[in-house]
Amino acid sequence: MYNASIHRTAGHWPREQSQGTVTLDFDNRHRRRIRLTADQGQDILLDLPKAVAMAHGDGLQLEDGRWLEVRAAAETIVEVRHKDPHQLVRLAWHLGNRHLPTEIRDQVLRIRPDHVIEDMLHGFGAGLVKMQAPFQPEGGAYGGHGHAHEDGDGGHHHG
Repeated sequence: MYNASIHRTAGHWPREQSQGTVTLDFDNRHRRRIRLTADQGQDILLDLPKAVAMAHGDGLQLEDGRWLEVRAAAETIVEVRHKDPHQLVRLAWHLGNRHLPTEIRDQVLRIRPDHVIEDMLHGFGAGLVKMQAPFQPEGGAYGGHGHAHEDGDGGHHHG
């Protein structure tokens, strides 16, 4: 088993030196200490000084100096849309007011499935679609770092 005790955000580690990947859902990307299996099969003990909300493209350094790239796994999420952009902002406020992890994208919000919240959003006229996609909610109270979405947002920088 290899220990990984150093985390660096995307763009702040030598990605060209990556020796493998570890694909994790959101919960497992927000940890301090957990046993993981890299995509190549190695057992890894994540042992960070504090819990970090890791994002797609971040790096973990192993005790032997090798680097692994963090990848965001697809998980079940709900895309929230509204034909009126002002109403979408109101929906974002309602989600934030309930402290729900929410990913804010261009003209769409992403949340985890929750039938009570989905009913509320329907009541506000939102269109909802369940799908499989990586989930990277805003940092806020979850201690995340502001990051650009590296998955094809046209080069627009957020945060």
